[in-house]
Amino acid sequence: MDSREIRSKLSHPIIDSDAHWLEFGPVLHQRIEKIAGRKIADLFDGLDNVLGKAQRMGPDERRRRRVAHSGFWQVPMANTRDRATAMMPKLLYERLDELGLDYCVMYPTGGGGITTDDDKLRLTAIRAFNQFCAEWFADYADRLTPVAVIPMKTPDEAIAELEHVTGDLGMKAALFGAMIPRQVPASADPDPDVQRDAGKLGLWYDVLGIDSIHDYDPVWAKCVELGIAPTFHSSGRGYVLRRSPSNFTYNHIGHFASTAEAICKALFLGGVTRRFPDLNIAFLEGGSSYACQLYADLIGHWSIRNLEALQHVNPDNMQHELLIELAQEYGPEDMAALLTDRDAALYAAMTPEVSLATGGEENLDDYAACKIEKKEDFRDLFGNFYFGCEADDRMNAWAFNDRTNPLGTKINALFSSDIGHFDVQHMNEVVREAYALVEDGIMSTDDFRAFTFTNPAHFWAKGNADFFKGTVVEKQVAELLNPGPGLSRVQQ
Repeated sequence: MDSREIRSKLSHPIIDSDAHWLEFGPVLHQRIEKIAGRKIADLFDGLDNVLGKAQRMGPDERRRRRVAHSGFWQVPMANTRDRATAMMPKLLYERLDELGLDYCVMYPTGGGGITTDDDKLRLTAIRAFNQFCAEWFADYADRLTPVAVIPMKTPDEAIAELEHVTGDLGMKAALFGAMIPRQVPASADPDPDVQRDAGKLGLWYDVLGIDSIHDYDPVWAKCVELGIAPTFHSSGRGYVLRRSPSNFTYNHIGHFASTAEAICKALFLGGVTRRFPDLNIAFLEGGSSYACQLYADLIGHWSIRNLEALQHVNPDNMQHELLIELAQEYGPEDMAALLTDRDAALYAAMTPEVSLATGGEENLDDYAACKIEKKEDFRDLFGNFYFGCEADDRMNAWAFNDRTNPLGTKINALFSSDIGHFDVQHMNEVVREAYALVEDGIMSTDDFRAFTFTNPAHFWAKGNADFFKGTVVEKQVAELLNPGPGLSRVQQ
């Protein structure tokens, strides 16, 4: 069956939570110039970011600098109709039934990646781009909605743009910045050892949930107030372990998952879902396999690192005299004498004055912000996270395997087509590829329904009951979220 036929046999719509469109440079420049002037428009010329710079270096210079090969031929070319579809909302709108898609949330390809050190220009450019996006899709709102780009260098700039895009532009979906590069304070220290610790670039990446220089809780509170579900789509190519100067595939595999795991882990351990239980958060294009692993690892680490369990490795609880006795009986002849020094026995893990083992941290509970009291708390707190999965990823089935995932949990996977990019050779095959897991017997029809409809509906509408108002899926979503008498959500 092709995608159109599959969709015709389903009793539910298909919501695509991560479709992509391609900005056509000349039109983008023209529209941005009209909105914000030539100086701002010039920032978008060719979107000459790391990708363009790295490619122009050539192989030898990339090796000399150890700069990552950032890829080539990443948009449709041979399939000219798909290329045009990615650039032209009217054509995509016309083809949605052919693609088997009812409703799409549209993400830009490069427009949000403004590179300038001038904060005023950067924020002006982002605001202009958001206005362009709102206007670009305005005539197709019943089936297509664009995301706004939200800068996150500081909480104040994020809040200002959130208020603008929701209040002035009427936008209802948003892409948040993350992995914010910041200067390591010690990078300018004259001590060579300190400089080595800071790294050659002197940069660290802010993952927002823990150890940030800012408190981002006001941003999450503003999201709840405005009905915005934060989504993250941060690239990990070019980071430490993805810096092959010659092999794009080496750099590309797993890069979205690596950054998404870092952000998700930080938000969880930072207690964001504990403090904001009504806030849904999504991580796109990385799949769900890392999410299943992260969920299991968070529970596993808590089981051996919660405050009670830590007493099993607390040096204070070691029986020093017994250790000496055992050494006298079983160890080499000089071992017992050496163990009489308690610090030596502990491998200098602790002294009476300073807790070296704990690094001087007063709170030893890594889960303190989550306020975990029992394992079941993980299921509730992790349930606010959603994970974008491309159609051809067979690991999508893992998200729904409640026999493998701890506590019988199904991870919230979102159907995310990624149409418009190189990894979708034919737009009209994404639904067919996703449905292949059902045909192969590794995903049930109920799971497919959750993947393509139930999970997306709950994600987008939890904080904004009107998210789907006026769209072609409004009725089905309303019936799902507000089942009639005698009907369960599953039956709906």
